Amino acid sequence: MNELISIWLSEQGLNSNYIPSAAIAVGISLIFVIASLSYYLAKHQVLSLVHKLIINTKNTWDDALIEHNVLARMTLLVPLVLILFLTPLILEADTVTSNLTLLLSKVLLTFQISRCISAMLNVGRSISQESAKQRFLPLNAIIQMIKLALYLVASIVIVSLIINRSPVYLLSGLGALTAVLLLIFQDTIKGLVASIQISANRMVVAGDWIELPKYGADGDVLEIGLSTVKIENFDKTITTVPTYALISDSFKNWRNMYHTGARRIKRTVIIDIASIDFYSAEQINQLTNAHLLQGYLSDKKQELAQNGDNSNSDEIAQSIQPLNSRQLTNIGTFRAYITKYLQENSHIRSDLTCMVRQLTATQTGLPLEIYCFANTTNWLDYEAIQADIFDHLFAIAPQFDLRVFQHPSGHDWQNNHQ
Repeated sequence: MNELISIWLSEQGLNSNYIPSAAIAVGISLIFVIASLSYYLAKHQVLSLVHKLIINTKNTWDDALIEHNVLARMTLLVPLVLILFLTPLILEADTVTSNLTLLLSKVLLTFQISRCISAMLNVGRSISQESAKQRFLPLNAIIQMIKLALYLVASIVIVSLIINRSPVYLLSGLGALTAVLLLIFQDTIKGLVASIQISANRMVVAGDWIELPKYGADGDVLEIGLSTVKIENFDKTITTVPTYALISDSFKNWRNMYHTGARRIKRTVIIDIASIDFYSAEQINQLTNAHLLQGYLSDKKQELAQNGDNSNSDEIAQSIQPLNSRQLTNIGTFRAYITKYLQENSHIRSDLTCMVRQLTATQTGLPLEIYCFANTTNWLDYEAIQADIFDHLFAIAPQFDLRVFQHPSGHDWQNNHQ
C-alpha cells in the first residue's frame, strides 16, 4: 500500500525527495480518516440502534449495559483494532512511524479493554445487588479488588509493550518490591480483610442505619467499598470512613430495630421533689372517677385497709398517721397512671418491655423514666407518638398535685417581683 501511495504521489508531480515523507503523512491521514469514520459509524449508528433494541426489550438486566456505558466503551475498540491492522498494510514495515503507531494502538487497546472489563464488572454488581437475596456478600469490595488487579495487569502489559520485554520479565522483579507494594497497598489490604470479616460476621450491609460517633457519621450506609464506606447522614451530607474502622472501632447498627418493627422510647419527666406528698381521703375519692386508675386504687385501698387493722378504706388517709402506716403518694399514683396509660395506648407494643421507673434523684428533682417501644420504625410517626405521650404527661401532672421541674426563667423572676 505504501508503494501505491508513493507511485500516486510521483504521478502528481511531487519532488522525489519529498515522496517518502509525504507517503507517511498520507498513510497516517488515511488511517486516521478510516478509524474516525469507523468510530462515527459504531457510536452514532450501530450503538444508537442497539440502544433502541435494548430499551424496547422486556428484560431489565440489559439496561445496565447502557447505564454503565459498556457499549459506549466498546465502540472505542473498533478504531483501535482498525489502526492495529491497517498500519502494517498502509505504512512501510519496521519504520519508526509504523512501530510508534503500532505501539500507541496496542497501549490504548490494552487500556480500553481494561475499561470495558471494568464496566462489565459494574454491570455484574448491579444485577447481583438487584437479584441477590443475601446482601452480606462483600461484592463491592471483591469487584474493586478485581479491578485493582485488572489495572495492575494492564499496567504491566503496557510497560512490557513500551520496553519490548515479556510481562514475565517484569513479574519476576516484583518479588523484590513486595515490601514496597505492601506499604503502598496497606489500606487496600486492610480494607479487603475488613470486608471479609464484615461479611462473615454479618455486621453491616448497604442500607443499614449505623452510628459512628468518632467519625461524626449517623445515617444510612450507601456503599461498602474496598477502602472506604460511604454513609449518608440524615442532613444529606456524606461521610466516608475507612472500611477497617468498622472492625477496629465500635459502632451502633439499628438493623434489628427495623426487623423488630418497633423503636424504643426512653425519656424522663423530672418531678419537683417539693411537690411529692401523701394523698388525703378526699383526694383519693376525686381520683376514683379516673378510668385508668380504678383498678390501681381498688387494689391499693384493700392493701392499705389490711395494713390499717381493718379500718375503713375511705378513711385511711384520715385515720392513720403517716409515720405509723402506709399511704398513697401522688408520685406513686402518677407512676401507676402513666403505666396504665402506656399499656392502653394503641401505638405502644404490648409484647415488649413497657415500664415507668424512678431514677436517682438529682439536684433538679426526681426523674421518672418512661421506657417502652412504639409500634413503628418510621421516624416521623415515632416522633409524633413520643410527642403525644409527653404532651399528655406534662399536661396531666398538675392533676396529681405534682410540678414538673424546670429552671426559673425571666418570666418567673418577673412574677416574683410583682
